[in-house]
Amino acid sequence: MSLLRTRVEQVSGPDQQRLQRSWYWYDWAAASYVTVTAAVLFSPYLTSIANKVACPDQASDVACNNNLHVLGIGVAPGSLVPYILTVSTIISAVVLIFVGAVVDRSTHPLRYLAGFTYVGAGAAAAMVAIGSTDWQLGVILAIIANLCLGAALIVYSAIMIRITPPDDRDYVSARGWAYGYLGGGSLLAATLVLLVVHGALGLDKAGAVRVAFLAAGIWWGLFAIIPLRGLRSLSGSRPEQPQDRIGGLKQLRKTFVSLQHYPQTKRFLLAYLFYNDGMQTVIASASLYGSKQLKFSDSELVVTILLVQIVAFFGAMAFARLAARHGAHRMIYSSLFLWTLVVCLACLVPERQLALWLILASGIGLVMGGSQSLSRSLYSGLVPAGRESEFFSLYQAMERGTSWLGTLVFGLVFQWFRDYRYSIVALIIFFGVGAVLLRGVKVRDGIIEAGNTPPQVV
Repeated sequence: MSLLRTRVEQVSGPDQQRLQRSWYWYDWAAASYVTVTAAVLFSPYLTSIANKVACPDQASDVACNNNLHVLGIGVAPGSLVPYILTVSTIISAVVLIFVGAVVDRSTHPLRYLAGFTYVGAGAAAAMVAIGSTDWQLGVILAIIANLCLGAALIVYSAIMIRITPPDDRDYVSARGWAYGYLGGGSLLAATLVLLVVHGALGLDKAGAVRVAFLAAGIWWGLFAIIPLRGLRSLSGSRPEQPQDRIGGLKQLRKTFVSLQHYPQTKRFLLAYLFYNDGMQTVIASASLYGSKQLKFSDSELVVTILLVQIVAFFGAMAFARLAARHGAHRMIYSSLFLWTLVVCLACLVPERQLALWLILASGIGLVMGGSQSLSRSLYSGLVPAGRESEFFSLYQAMERGTSWLGTLVFGLVFQWFRDYRYSIVALIIFFGVGAVLLRGVKVRDGIIEAGNTPPQVV
């Protein structure tokens, strides 16, 4: 990492480095919900509740062939969580763009970051109240938490552009993700201990999971204090005027229209829509697949995601190093072939073969760390100056756990075949289409079109 550290010291000034050190901690904070709740425990827990409600006389670890009735529509219990992610993203597609337009007009972006953080963290902590039949409460809280996470990350990602020169963004983005992997991994390790010793603490398995939900929400809100205090000297582009709140509604249309002036940005977003949908669906559905299809216990799933977090930390930093030589565009493109291989192998893993599953998890961690961090830094150069939050709202609507197309396909395939192996293999199309579209993006031209200075290597 010495090469990357030297480049940051040469390009970023002391004040920028100080702000960056505070900025990293938000990834550490928010990773608690992303890793412990969204990626590991929520899907199996809520699916078990849905199975119990739909098939009350059946063991919870057996797939239920009955449907839940949601607003008069029959929904397979095993498809409930993917559909929640789909619905939350459809809502986000409108709300987050409005959020981006308003934040760009405010001189106090951190107020929005704080507001979204503590509403989202409150919803995440409130999941402790999801009882043995309260799947409706779980749906509501998950939608609120996902929406607030997406809104908070719009502000957070836009701040990176303000505090980081173009040549440092691959490094800074990667290090932010690395902080997230370490933060999420730290709480996940504590969660593993809780799941192992829950009986000695007087908790049943469901009670231990609910305590973990509470801890994840508290962790998110507590560690967010560090970036909120460290970045408080930042200000927005201009004072917010009352008419701007009304104008923000019109921004929904104007944002999409303005993309016509930035064709390379539009092409990248289209490519990102597909390949990120594939990545996010794999990440969000891994615990569901491992629990219900491969019959692993909650403790084994926690070990799996903990391994993913550790490998992803090194993967993010390794990909950043390689991007310094070969460019972020080429490294993301290469990672999509590795993602395709991972998906193909996942559908072949036999039940209860933990060793094979952990090897596959290591592959996921390696490509996940690099592809996520480099996508954020590459896109930052394609964003027009002064419109960071607005354009990152488009990006964030497809980001961590809020992709809708992949989760919809995953849920529908299970609804039709009642087998998660078919759902997993269906995701290959997203990586293939994303790779084809990404190959056609002319990154350097797009950075210049957006009025930004290209880094030395793109």
